[in-house]
Amino acid sequence: METVLIEHFKKARRLFRILLVLALLCTVCIGIAYISIFLYAKIAGPPTLTVPQTAIFYSSNGKVLDELHNGQKRYWVPLESVSDNIKEATLAVEDKRFYDHNGFDIKRIGGAIVADIKAMSKVQGASTITQQYARNLFLEHDKTWTRKFQEALYTIRLEFNYDKDKIFEGYLNTIYYGHGAYGVEAASKTYFNKKAKDLTLSEASMLAGIPKGPTYYSPLLHEENAKERQRIILNLLVDQGKISQKDADKAFVTPLFYAKKAQDEANAKKQDASYFMSAALSQLTNELGITEAMIHSNGLRIYTTLDIDVQKKAEEAMNTVMNKDSDIQTAFVAMDPKTGAVKALIGGRDYKKSPFNRATQAVRQPGSTMKPFLYYAALADGFTESTAMQSEETTFTLDDGVSTYKPSNYNSYYANNPITLAQAIALSDNIYAVKTHLFIGEHRLVETAKSLGVSTPLKQVPSLALGTSPVRVIDMVNAYGIFANGGKEISPTFIKRIETADGDMVYEAPQEKKQIVDKRLAFLTTHLMTGMFQKELNGYTTVTGKPILKYLSRDYAGKSGTTPTDSWMIGYTPQLVSGVWVGYDQGKQIERVEEKAYAKKMWALFMEDALEGKKKQAFKAPKGLVSVNINPETGDIATKSCSKKYKAYYLTGTQPTTYCRDKGVSEEKNQAPQKQKEQDGFFHRLRDWF
Repeated sequence: METVLIEHFKKARRLFRILLVLALLCTVCIGIAYISIFLYAKIAGPPTLTVPQTAIFYSSNGKVLDELHNGQKRYWVPLESVSDNIKEATLAVEDKRFYDHNGFDIKRIGGAIVADIKAMSKVQGASTITQQYARNLFLEHDKTWTRKFQEALYTIRLEFNYDKDKIFEGYLNTIYYGHGAYGVEAASKTYFNKKAKDLTLSEASMLAGIPKGPTYYSPLLHEENAKERQRIILNLLVDQGKISQKDADKAFVTPLFYAKKAQDEANAKKQDASYFMSAALSQLTNELGITEAMIHSNGLRIYTTLDIDVQKKAEEAMNTVMNKDSDIQTAFVAMDPKTGAVKALIGGRDYKKSPFNRATQAVRQPGSTMKPFLYYAALADGFTESTAMQSEETTFTLDDGVSTYKPSNYNSYYANNPITLAQAIALSDNIYAVKTHLFIGEHRLVETAKSLGVSTPLKQVPSLALGTSPVRVIDMVNAYGIFANGGKEISPTFIKRIETADGDMVYEAPQEKKQIVDKRLAFLTTHLMTGMFQKELNGYTTVTGKPILKYLSRDYAGKSGTTPTDSWMIGYTPQLVSGVWVGYDQGKQIERVEEKAYAKKMWALFMEDALEGKKKQAFKAPKGLVSVNINPETGDIATKSCSKKYKAYYLTGTQPTTYCRDKGVSEEKNQAPQKQKEQDGFFHRLRDWF
């Protein structure tokens, strides 16, 4: 008996030793595994927490203009900018021991296994917030063992390298809440049109229930399901001692007002700035180096130049003037002439029907809106407002001695007498323009237009003076803006600045503007363009601005232009420059009388509306100029005996020195011999040449 006991004792001792060795081996293996995992997590380093974020475009008024994303609205907000209500509700339903475990909740895993065994199917999840965050960041939502293993590795890396608050912040910013909203901030805006920091207990308990089934528990689609889920979450908060039963009951019965449907209705009615947005996106990618990938994923805050109120007034002018049943098209641009900031843009009558941007992409013949560039060059070459040339039917023989060119005035009206430059631009005399063009050299108009930012090719031909080379609307408006600001360089600007989601500056539009044309000549050109609105310049026909004078209440400079297929009006004050083009896409001729008047009327109504309530500003002459009252038909200094009087400006020393006694009669007064000789020589050259 004793021998048997001894034998059993020996066996037991051997078994104990084996178990002890196995235990030690297991401990060592566990220790090695833990150290290996720790080393892996440290060597692999912290996983990136970057996720695609929605780019937000703001108008100059600070309102959200548009949002761009790949079907996923995402806005990253720090944890401190999230309501405690949504934090507690999320923790209660998703992972109540989140701040106590190291990424894996063993107790919860065990409970889930027991529940699954009892039901003989998978009925309960055991993923922690860290595991879900790892899945949202890096993994597809398939249910393979490989994905589960990868999820575990990512979970370990997150827990080893980030604190709990950072993980929780990331989770709240990446979880899907349905209707394209990723993250609690996007969900708050989508469902309640408010920021996550402002969520009430009632709203938070509703939102916290959605991720379990974003469609099934969407209060916009299945409100009954959503309310049941809300009740569960409120009860969990009560059970965990986070709120009282009274608070839970009150939150459950509080009516919720959902923003999604209201937003959809508002979006349908909101100001359509699609043409502006297309131009802004083009500038972002083609000029500022912001790639489409950055726009759709980096959460940029892009502050544009668009003024929503100005845009609305432009579209109101278009809709007021243009017949809705006509298929004639239009393009419109309004800019701040001091900065080049585009305040409003219309690229067509309906973006949904035609996204082709006629303001920035189309090239059309500008007609007489090209003349201010011509006359700027002429002023630089010695012309003045008093320079007179014959207005009569003319056939020009070109340089080859064989070819001819025979332009005509509108309705074939001619003065059949000399007219001054001041009157020629006000009446839009084509003969005067072509004579000027050929006299100073065809290259001068091309050079001037290019220096003012006209980017399309211009042909050095006699008809260029009458705007036969196609141009872009936005280039023309920008060029007029340079005259408006006194000759400083600007370019069409759609983006004021770009910031990251954290507020770091990525880009800011430059403010420095260099002088590119003579400010004195820029003012003289501007003054010439005020002529189309001055009745004193009426001659063999009326000034071209006569049809819209009844709409105007302040001083403007501008020029209209007409071809058989194109109608233009561009004009400005010191505060605002805008231009309108009207025509048919396929080059069909504009034949209806009312359609020929669209551009001028639309421009006039817009400018008056956009400037309403703003101080009336005059164009101020810079130093180096003198003003003289002249007879606009002869260019002589006006006297009491003159039939007409008009205030003109001149470079100091170039003003007229002859006096008008009556129409067509002048008297020389105190003219220096040398100056008279120079002036006579210039005018004799003009007269003899023609």
